[in-house]
Amino acid sequence: MTPSNPDFPSYADRPNQPTPPNQPSGPQQPGRQTTPAGAPPVANGNRMAATAARTQDWAQQKLHQLSLHARVTLLAAVAVGLAVAFVSVAAYLTVRQQMYRNLDESLIQRSTAAAKSGVITNPEIMRGLPPEALGLIDIRMGLLAADGSTLVGPRSYTPPIGPDELAVASSSVGSDASIRTAGSPNRQHYRVIAIPLGDDQALVVAQSLEPIDHTLHNLGIVLWSVGLLGVIGAALAGNAVAASGLRPLARLTGAAEHVARTEDLQPIPVTGSDEISRLAQAFNAMLAALARSQDRQRRLVGDAGHELRTPLTSIRTNLDLLAQADKRGGLRPDDRQQLLDDVRAQMDELTTLIGDLTELARDTPQVRNAELIELSNVVEDAVIKVRRRAPGLDWDVQLTPFPVWGDERLLGRAVTNLLDTAAKYSVPEGATPRSDGAPVGRVTVRLLDGVLTVTDSGPGISEADLPHVFERFYRSSEARSRPGSGLGLAIVKHAAEQHGGMIYARNAHAPGTGAQFTLWLPHAATQTR
Repeated sequence: MTPSNPDFPSYADRPNQPTPPNQPSGPQQPGRQTTPAGAPPVANGNRMAATAARTQDWAQQKLHQLSLHARVTLLAAVAVGLAVAFVSVAAYLTVRQQMYRNLDESLIQRSTAAAKSGVITNPEIMRGLPPEALGLIDIRMGLLAADGSTLVGPRSYTPPIGPDELAVASSSVGSDASIRTAGSPNRQHYRVIAIPLGDDQALVVAQSLEPIDHTLHNLGIVLWSVGLLGVIGAALAGNAVAASGLRPLARLTGAAEHVARTEDLQPIPVTGSDEISRLAQAFNAMLAALARSQDRQRRLVGDAGHELRTPLTSIRTNLDLLAQADKRGGLRPDDRQQLLDDVRAQMDELTTLIGDLTELARDTPQVRNAELIELSNVVEDAVIKVRRRAPGLDWDVQLTPFPVWGDERLLGRAVTNLLDTAAKYSVPEGATPRSDGAPVGRVTVRLLDGVLTVTDSGPGISEADLPHVFERFYRSSEARSRPGSGLGLAIVKHAAEQHGGMIYARNAHAPGTGAQFTLWLPHAATQTR
């Protein structure tokens, strides 16, 4: 047998030069040390972990520096890029596998048909038999002996020979054929199939993979191009979607900056019902709440200035009168004492007014640092305090225990204000204590299941004044002749709302009764703290 192509020399003619033990198989770089086999590359692993951590931190820092618009665009591009990459890899591998499968089936079918013809086992016939006679015109074909010698026909080249083909040559007829991909010194790839023929021979055929490689190369270019165009299109689409979707957010940001710059609390227009629209609606609700708070603050300051002006003016007038009288020789002792009593009364009124204003100015939505208190004890203490200030009244008090969570000081202030109001209007205007000690009025206090009812024996509240009795500084025409700042009932409403309750007023319409105030508070077991 004579080899016919130096590209694939006979397997028996190939030099056998084993690599010496403990020697690297490849060229060594000067000054470079190799890690012994089995030694863990600890230092290299630590450096790689530190580098990966620094890279991750850098990427997160850069990502956080991007605007939301840029992040949406980048997310769309990355998502489409990953999808295109996955589909491209799957398509490439599927096409490659199918092409290899078709080639293998074709080679096996043609090689089996050539082996069954029987002519290739005769060396004399094989030397003069061209490949096209066996239907193998586009492949390399050779007869391989178990000793590694090959025999090829005219106009044919020696196929790649290796251990797999020698093993098939040493096997018997009917054994499994070998299939593998082999390279050649001229950098061509071949699909090599060996079929056992018996008598220590095998038919080896090899077909070049250049057409398949060329097709797969073109397919890869097409997939890369389509993927690149897809990523660019996704980035453009993501940019458009981000610009359109974030436009309401940009308007909202501009409105917030306008409010911060000008303190103009005008709401922004809202269209649609998506998340951005809901955010805009919440922003408008916040602006409305802030506007109401500012309006309450302005009204409180204006009303407080007006109410403070009256006692301050009275105090200044009395003090000026006292100073002028001292220059003229002074006042009589009785007149001087009456003037000082008037100043003290104005000071007390001013102190009460300042305390009420301080309480209302807090404007907190709920009670802070709430504690468990017994409402009946709070009402009882308030009754004792107000009864000392109104000794000429008959007090009808019936209380039942009722626990609540809240601020004991604030609730005590509210209940005291209710009782002071009832006591003030239960005494007829201009009335004096009777000589026989009989009461001049009556106040009824009931506490049942968290409902506190205070009823006076006064003239009641006119229908025109009922809707306004809990407003700050509101005083009816009948109340202007009586002492007070117009903040007592406003504090009661404020305390009720802070504790999750409610307060309302009406006329009792029963004989001997006037106005009736009802304060309801939730039970401690149902309150949220």
